[in-house]
Amino acid sequence: MTILCEPNCSAAAALVPAIEGVVRTVANLPDVAMTMNADPGENVVIIGSEVPLDEVLSFSGQMATERPDVAIILLRGALDPSTVAAAASVGVSEVVPVGDAQHLLNALQRARSVDMPELEELASASEPGPGGKIVTVFSAKGGTGKTTVATNLAIVLNADGARRVCLVDLDLAFGDVAISLQIAPARTLIDAVEAVGLTDDDLVDLLTTQFRPGLDCVLAPVGPGDAEKVPPWLVGELLVLLRRRYEFVVIDTPSQFSEHVLEALDASDHHILLTTPEIPALKNLRLTLDMLDLLAYPHDRRAIILNRSDGDGGLSASDVETAIMNPITMHVPSSRDIPCSINRGVPLAASHPDHSISKAIQQLATSRLIDEPVAATRRFGRRGPKLRKRSA
Repeated sequence: MTILCEPNCSAAAALVPAIEGVVRTVANLPDVAMTMNADPGENVVIIGSEVPLDEVLSFSGQMATERPDVAIILLRGALDPSTVAAAASVGVSEVVPVGDAQHLLNALQRARSVDMPELEELASASEPGPGGKIVTVFSAKGGTGKTTVATNLAIVLNADGARRVCLVDLDLAFGDVAISLQIAPARTLIDAVEAVGLTDDDLVDLLTTQFRPGLDCVLAPVGPGDAEKVPPWLVGELLVLLRRRYEFVVIDTPSQFSEHVLEALDASDHHILLTTPEIPALKNLRLTLDMLDLLAYPHDRRAIILNRSDGDGGLSASDVETAIMNPITMHVPSSRDIPCSINRGVPLAASHPDHSISKAIQQLATSRLIDEPVAATRRFGRRGPKLRKRSA
């Protein structure tokens, strides 16, 4: 049975025929809670577009804690990114545009296919325990050097094989890790989509490509349209497995708050936020910080990196800190050697460990990542354990 919360009677009447099976309609969220208390078997809730967003977020956050088995589908008239991100942050399964009956039907089928034993397995994986650290490198502005920083950081953390490190390319549509390291992408994240019947270790083996001893990569898909085939929940599950095998997992990301990126941010112990001393990049960083605050990620996860800090754009470090209203954690200088290292497929940290850029990234790793213990309470951020969904 599905619970539909819609205060507008006409809207509710129009929605019921689009929902398969028995539907119980209520007018407000307190009635949803009462209905669920009366029948604990209810685990799919559709919240209509007439319900205020602040009430939705409060209710969904409570459900994520008290009833993580409940799938919440939110209907909205317009799907703006801030609404989608806010809803995802409190555990809403999907946000569906009003009037898209097929989208709603697909969302319902996915919600009803949740496997409860697997939910319990994931919840258990999110409990404090041994494991590596996950580091996400992010910038909402393209061209700030995310891939360069991520690849060099992975090299530094690997320390010539002393530590096991996995570099994940989460820029699913336009990932550059493979080409930057000159790795043939014979294995990519898309291989996980059709993987059936594999053990956890076999799945990790299937997806990883070795770059050097102790440093493996999970590469982005290369086929047209493959990015859309990778469900966000798969990213969360994969990161659980990688954390178990590696001391560090470094994630390169696209320049957007996609659901895949939110999965990575949720699982991360550290958020490395990049910017450059240009006004558009600083504006996007300021918006990023506001979004991270909205999603309630702890401030101590963040490290702000000013890349190309010695550029001639006219903005000083103090100008940058004033603009973003936050201190800069690390300065990385510009260098003509970066394009050469990319064209050779060898990060500077590997070929020239004494280079100024290599030293800056080494300082970041030493001061913020290597010596800090894993935070036991940071497995999945605020959104709780993820539900493994099977294709309908």
